[in-house]
Amino acid sequence: MRDKVYVITGPTSGFGRRTALELAKHGTVVLVGRDAAKLDDVRRDIEDRDGEAVPVICDLSDLTSVRRAVAQIVELGLPITGVLNNAGIFPNRPGTNALGWDIAYATNHIGPFVFTETLVPHLADGTQVVFIVSAVEDPERKAATMSGFRGARYISAEASTRGEWKPGGSKLPGGDAYATSKQCNLATVLAFARETPRLRFNAIEPGFAPGTNLGRDAGLFLRLLSKYVLSPLAPLIKYWTNPGIAARMITRVLTDDSDATGVYYDEKGRPMRGSAQVHDPAFNARVVAETRALLGTVHV
Repeated sequence: MRDKVYVITGPTSGFGRRTALELAKHGTVVLVGRDAAKLDDVRRDIEDRDGEAVPVICDLSDLTSVRRAVAQIVELGLPITGVLNNAGIFPNRPGTNALGWDIAYATNHIGPFVFTETLVPHLADGTQVVFIVSAVEDPERKAATMSGFRGARYISAEASTRGEWKPGGSKLPGGDAYATSKQCNLATVLAFARETPRLRFNAIEPGFAPGTNLGRDAGLFLRLLSKYVLSPLAPLIKYWTNPGIAARMITRVLTDDSDATGVYYDEKGRPMRGSAQVHDPAFNARVVAETRALLGTVHV
């Protein structure tokens, strides 16, 4: 094993797969995902390039699975250098996990929150922990509003698990759930950076990338159009990107050895600002406190 180890969730497609391949140039990669066959495919791809990878099964919508995965990672005894919370979904129809919680909120926020908080005590000082977030949480971001988003609609952690959002939201199916869950990711980063200064917590808005697996629920025509027509054009359009460009930028941030923490990076790897709400310390602390209180009511 190499002396640097990077843990990445959602490494089997899109940003995640390309980033896993990039990270393998810097150290061993722990691949965390739901599908054993797909994880093994990525592992073989990395090993074919003379890299090293270890697959770990984890369904982020299932708290038992999340905690089991963390225990398995800890048991590996590897010197973790960085953690990338990349996995996420954008379902265009309502769904719930085994606890009856909104599937987007459970997968995008609750799962990564538990994964990170359970892993934190086992991370060495200076470890970099990065969350992939989205600027659609900001109701003032023109690119997001032009796409139909209306920003995050957070009421409380408990309301979010029921799929309840502040009124006046997006007409996009799943839009409010996605924007709210990604705002909670960013709130977590900002609050954790204050709480645990011995580690580095940062966030990345990787840019809009047509053709990634995030839009897996879209129709076949739209998916083909996105992958073969829009994706090659993405680097020419403001706020757009593609998996290759995004993977290199994400890897650059994750492998950065500066002491930067609590930073939100844009698709070019430059510091940016999110919504006024998410940068309010009282708000991001409330998101974290309510998430912990919610988890305190669940025994799994």
